[in-house]
Amino acid sequence: MSFEKVTRRQAKLRMALTGVSGSGKTLGALYIAYGITGDWSKIALIDTEHERARFYADRSDLDTGEFLYCPMDAPFSPERYKQLVAEGAAAVGPDGVVIVDSFSHAWEAEGGVLEIKDKISEQRGKNSYTAWNEAGREQSSLVNAILAVPCHTIITMRSKMEYALIENDRGRMEPRKMGLKPIQRDNVEYEFDIVLDINRSHLATASKDTTFLDKYGAVITPELGKQLKNWLANGEEPPMCECCGKIITPTSKHTVESLIAGTMERTGKKMCNVCFNAWYKEQQRQNE
Repeated sequence: MSFEKVTRRQAKLRMALTGVSGSGKTLGALYIAYGITGDWSKIALIDTEHERARFYADRSDLDTGEFLYCPMDAPFSPERYKQLVAEGAAAVGPDGVVIVDSFSHAWEAEGGVLEIKDKISEQRGKNSYTAWNEAGREQSSLVNAILAVPCHTIITMRSKMEYALIENDRGRMEPRKMGLKPIQRDNVEYEFDIVLDINRSHLATASKDTTFLDKYGAVITPELGKQLKNWLANGEEPPMCECCGKIITPTSKHTVESLIAGTMERTGKKMCNVCFNAWYKEQQRQNE
């Protein structure tokens, strides 16, 4: 095999959303998927969360529609995940999106990889250390199966608070919050092209990104899905604020297009809502 000049190619979305309960992972995934497809019938959601995703179906207050849906209960084995992901991909086609909500069950719930590891370690001649070889292959096979489907994929993962014992100023050890950690195998987020962490205020920020989201910090809307689709298909960058360099995101009153038109008319620059408001306040201060 010889080297050749690299070129961009169209790609499928491989995204993970992490966050605590109530942060908005499910709705965020649905909005991104709809932004990509523009068609609710091309979205297939696998629900491990006691059928909570049904609450988001065909809601006029949330602007959601009727997506394809499959509840999943125990056992949450890698083989069942792979089967349902493959079925979802076949149902939505290459332009559709499969959402796995949530991928954390494949790790720590009944039938998941941790349970598989424990059962292997109980076998004669096995122990907890050597059992990880076989359990790790199960995990890798599952992740690779999700990444290999011929459509876009979004997984969600629950997060938990991590603590560590740190010496305080009095020389005593005390627990200290170290941040949120996805409930899954360590470093699983490295397998995905984009990882968005969503906080309790529903703001999403990128902890890993290969696209244009390194400065993203907003509530997820379908507009993000549209921007990702354009980037994945054509390499088209979304409009950036000429002041702060962040992506221009819509507000409750304005689309991205109307924001740009308004700020260009007033300031001669493409500006996000935050920077425009700061500019406007400064103009008022100067005119007083």
